[in-house]
Formats: sequence, structure tokens, C-alpha cells
Amino acid sequence: MRHSGRRTILRTMLAAGGAGLTAACATPPPRRFAAVDRLVDRAIAAGQTPGAVVVVAHGGMVVHHRAYGHRALQPHAEPMDEATVFDMASLTKPVMTSVAVMQFFEAGAFRLDDPVCRYLPDFARNGKTSITIRHLLTHYSGLPPDLDLSTPWQGKAEAVRRVMDTRPDHPAGERFVYSDINFITLGLLVEHLSHQNLAQYEHTNVLSPLGMTRSRFLPPPSWYPTIAPTQFDEHGVMLRGIVHDPTARRMGGVAGHAGLFSDAADMTVYAQSLLDRRAGRPSAFPLKPETLLLMTTPQQPPGKDDWRGLGWDIRTHYSSPRGDVFPIGSFGHTGFTGTSLWMDPTSDSFVLILTNRVHPSGGHSVVRLRHDVATEAARALQMP
Repeated sequence: MRHSGRRTILRTMLAAGGAGLTAACATPPPRRFAAVDRLVDRAIAAGQTPGAVVVVAHGGMVVHHRAYGHRALQPHAEPMDEATVFDMASLTKPVMTSVAVMQFFEAGAFRLDDPVCRYLPDFARNGKTSITIRHLLTHYSGLPPDLDLSTPWQGKAEAVRRVMDTRPDHPAGERFVYSDINFITLGLLVEHLSHQNLAQYEHTNVLSPLGMTRSRFLPPPSWYPTIAPTQFDEHGVMLRGIVHDPTARRMGGVAGHAGLFSDAADMTVYAQSLLDRRAGRPSAFPLKPETLLLMTTPQQPPGKDDWRGLGWDIRTHYSSPRGDVFPIGSFGHTGFTGTSLWMDPTSDSFVLILTNRVHPSGGHSVVRLRHDVATEAARALQMP
């Protein structure tokens, strides 16, 4: 069964090639997820986000899905629908870049504790010789959070130079500091190992195997009407189909830390395919079960209290999408634009929340909304 319209999540239960969900959408008891709906409606009414799409899945079935509010408020109002494409922001890190990196790990191209400079020699500059690939994946590299954006610069080549010249703030392995530079570097590693542009590699080796036809870097203008806009850029232009992250935008829209656009249907296929492959069930997910287990269990340096997998968050101050009910051992990630995905392999469940909370002029926090939606969704699933 191939996607025939993508107006609702119901049309994504079976993706092309057998990827994704393996059962029809469940019919939940009436108003089972009413608390989730109320939370999202209240957040929209309070101006925290113009709209949202929420998907809850359990046991291989989508048990709740709904679009709320508007996908655009300016220049004119547009209703949200489930086919809306979102700027996924930092969900790019685990969803795309980490998978690509670990495909090369599976192929024996490197070991996790190899120094990055073994493959990117210029990375050794300014005291980075001890930073390993594992440090980058877990955000224990000691690198600062982002490249300096206080002065004008443009282009991928300049970004690469700045990455290579970056000086660590802390010794590698000492502390958890979430850093976009880590994943910009990992994107460069993928390009070095693959001899391909990152976007092309991801399309061929991650998106296509999963049948994710509405996910990509650099979406074409024909997609723009269905993309949720984010906010005005520094020139007063509303960003729609152009990556919101300013570093990725300066790099041309393709980077290891941000740049992916996707919709709820594709992300549903992605999440369920990951859970299926991790559990050893039939799946088109392009990694081995043991690799996914490695990625989604704690990989931080010994004795550290901030738990990170390889790309995925497990237990840090960024873990609000876990809520109060999903257990430690579940995992997920967030994106600055208002996206989040949290997965629990124990109950075979996930909660996907897609918003463009930065629209139209910077937006408000949805941290509490993510937490509360996950809590109420898990309660509705009658989890202990």
C-alpha cells in the first residue's frame, strides 16, 4: 500500500516497501485522549504556538492523531492539517545524522572511541585531538554550543573553517554541553566517509529505504504551501521552506545539526520502524537491532549524571518530553522550532508533537506542553 493522499495519519499505516506500521489504526475508546486535546488547545489559546500535530502510537498502532489550530498566522491565517510539513530543527541530529554515522560504524569504517581528527585531520587544531566520535554523539566533547554568529559570515566552507578552528571550553568527557558544533562535525564526517553531500547520502540511505517521501533537506518551492512557516529572518522575510536555524541557513540549508523538513506521517513511519527494528521485528529501518540498542542506551562517560545515547536524549534537563510516566530507558529528542519525539521501547509506544511555536515572531516555550502531553498520553495508555 502506497501513500495516496497524506491528508491523515490513517494513510500511513503501511509505507511503501513494508516500512513503518504493520497494523491499521486502532479505534480508541471515545475521548480517551481528551486530556491531550485540552492541553494542546489551551496552549494554542494562550499563544504558546499557532498550532500542532500530535500522534500517539502504542503496540504498533496509531491510537491518537489530530491537527490543532493554524499552521500559519501571517501573512494570512491557514488551518493546520496532518499533511503539514515542519522544520524539524534539531530532530535532524538523531533522526538523520546519527543514523548515517552509525551506518558507517556498522560497516567498520571507524570505532566510537577513535579521535575525530583521525578522519578529519584539521579538527585537531586548537586542542581537539582527544575528542572522539562518541564524545560528539553524546555531547561530551567540551565544544561550545554553537559557532559564533555575532559577525557576518556565509557559506559552508567558512563554517567548516570555523569548526576546525573551534577551541574547546572544557576537556573532552568532563561534562555534558549540548552543542550544534558536535553534529555539524558529524555531518562533515559522513560526507568524508561517503564522498557525497550529506543531503544526498541521507536521501539514498535513510529516507528512501523507509519510504519517507515527504522528508528532505532543501524542500522544493512546490512544497512551500504545505510547510509551516517559522519566523521572520533578519531581513524581515518570513521563513517558509528555508531552515530556521541560523547556522544551518548560513551553511546553505544542509547541516548535521539542522535542516530536515518532515511531516507527521513520515515521522510516524520512522518512529515505528525504529521501534520494530530495535525489537527484532520486521522493519525497513536501515540499521541493525544491536546498533539501535547501542544508540538508545546510555553511552556517556562513566560516572556522569547526564544520560545520553548516541544522538538520543535519555535523562538530562532536555528530557521534558518523557513526562512523568514514561520510564527511564525511554528516549527522544526535541527541536528548537517546537518539534519533539519520545519513544518507549518497553511499552512499544511513542509520542510525536510537531509545532511551529516560533511563528510568527519568536514564539513561546512549549517545554511544559511537551511534558504534559507525554504524561497524559501515557496515562491514557494505562501505563503503570
